[in-house]
Amino acid sequence: MLYLDKLSMLMKTLVAIALALCSMTCSRKQVSLLDEGNSDLKTGILQMRTLKVHQADTFRLQLDKNAFVAGKADQQTVDVAITILGGPETLHFDGPATGEEPFYFETKTAGEYEIVVAPLEDKPGNYTIMVNSVDPIPADPVQATDQLLKVLAGTGKRPGAAVSVVKDGQLVYTSGFGYADLQYDIPITSKTIFHIASVSKQFTSFAIAMLVDQGKISLDDDIRKYLPEMHDFGTPITINHLVHHTSGLRDQWNLLALAGWRLDDVITQNQIMRVVSRQRELNFNPGDEYHYCNTGFTLMAEIVSRVSGQSFPDWTMENIFKPLHMDHTLFYNDHEKIVPNRAYSYHVTPKGFKKSVLSYANVGATSLFTTVDDLGLWATNFDKMTVGNEHVMKMMNQRFVLNKGDTIDYAFGHWIRQYKGLETISHSGSDAGYRTFLLRFPDQHLSISVFSNLASFNAGGTSYLIANRFLRDKLGNDPPKKQEPKKEEQSEPSFDKGSIRLQDYGGTFYSDELQTAYTMIVANDTLTAQHQRHDDIKLIPKGPDIFNSSMWFMEKVTFVRDSKGKVDGMKVSNWGGRNLKFSKHQ
Repeated sequence: MLYLDKLSMLMKTLVAIALALCSMTCSRKQVSLLDEGNSDLKTGILQMRTLKVHQADTFRLQLDKNAFVAGKADQQTVDVAITILGGPETLHFDGPATGEEPFYFETKTAGEYEIVVAPLEDKPGNYTIMVNSVDPIPADPVQATDQLLKVLAGTGKRPGAAVSVVKDGQLVYTSGFGYADLQYDIPITSKTIFHIASVSKQFTSFAIAMLVDQGKISLDDDIRKYLPEMHDFGTPITINHLVHHTSGLRDQWNLLALAGWRLDDVITQNQIMRVVSRQRELNFNPGDEYHYCNTGFTLMAEIVSRVSGQSFPDWTMENIFKPLHMDHTLFYNDHEKIVPNRAYSYHVTPKGFKKSVLSYANVGATSLFTTVDDLGLWATNFDKMTVGNEHVMKMMNQRFVLNKGDTIDYAFGHWIRQYKGLETISHSGSDAGYRTFLLRFPDQHLSISVFSNLASFNAGGTSYLIANRFLRDKLGNDPPKKQEPKKEEQSEPSFDKGSIRLQDYGGTFYSDELQTAYTMIVANDTLTAQHQRHDDIKLIPKGPDIFNSSMWFMEKVTFVRDSKGKVDGMKVSNWGGRNLKFSKHQ
């Protein structure tokens, strides 16, 4: 009864909010709606919905061209994903599992658009949805960007973002909204310093390119020339492999997590080097595949340090940041260092915002601290070189050719791709609650930097929406995506859970490469992996001796048997590491 009373009060509150919003917005003419009377959603009107299992709601809007639509769903008791159909591209929104799920899109042509709301994992529940506004996009790109950011800023005290746009070497737009620190009400500006996560990688690549240009290293050098502690895998791993994510090395974050680290622990450069140097197998033969790997960039920072005789933060400060007058930029390898005007990072929970703790003390793959204004200076350097030269810049755009002859779209720390007929150079970043993106259009001499301190913020999508405003007359349509031939799904081996002896898998399993152990126990007819630094991990049987789990660093566990059929080990695989061996202790 108490639950029903609370639910009733909540529903009454939502109705009151809907009526208030309607009184403020419904009377205003929405010039971008072709026919609001024939639209399923009315601007400013809150709809309360219940999703059943295997059910999706579809709302249709009749919209004029050149309209900007913004709305949100409130995920009360169901986690939903929102898909926008009807435009030249399909858009997806899937942020936090509870609370607000904002959505926004723009129309290029007039017609019918669909907003599809579907539950994740086919779980039923309640949600509300509302279109907050439908407005024409101003012709002036600055005003149009202001319109976009006003919608993204939301209401109330919340984390936010900083944005800068550089055109032809000049800063033409800069803005910030939300709060850098929710405890002390410090607002975000273009001078706020953010941890930009993997956007850092292009600076590490640039440092490598500069050392190559100076003749101090070669891209074809075996990394063991500079890092002799690395294992000899029987085939050389070159610096060129590292810079293009084709080394085959296991990813450092997956290794650390499986070894017992939490990603909000203090993680130092030395700790990463020790774990990586103990690895005895690769994911694949160097050069065979492209597979994103943070490890390679940590190793490159270490190479720069050993070749130069300086710490990586000191070398980049002296050779990159100071010459470019990036006065608010540094590589951060000391988790105790005080950095004034720094943004903290957050994530959304049902009870509001919470801190997303980050205590990294490692550099190369991540940990660049900078501002959107400083990053604009960096982007300008690709057009008007102050640091580097044509040889260095040519290397920065050098994509890798795999052993089988395919050319990947990853160059030195960034992707080279096409967007609506124009070449783009970009990279994203994601650590803790930080979400960052640098987007460059080299032929149009335009760069866009978007930094946020909220985990659910879409920095990449925001960057492209801003690009739409500044390049409206130059953008075409993306070519239709090629339909990939459907892969035949490999069915799981026939498997009767009732016939399995879970007790066969009990015991303690130790990895020498990670110097850690997991104990497998059976309780309530479930096999569970236990580790002293992690919560219990429930394993789900998928085939003979094969189990999966929902834990990101233990996606698949394959138990190994000896010649007598007795389990004597296991192999653990995850996104960043394949077949890490654990032996069973008797």
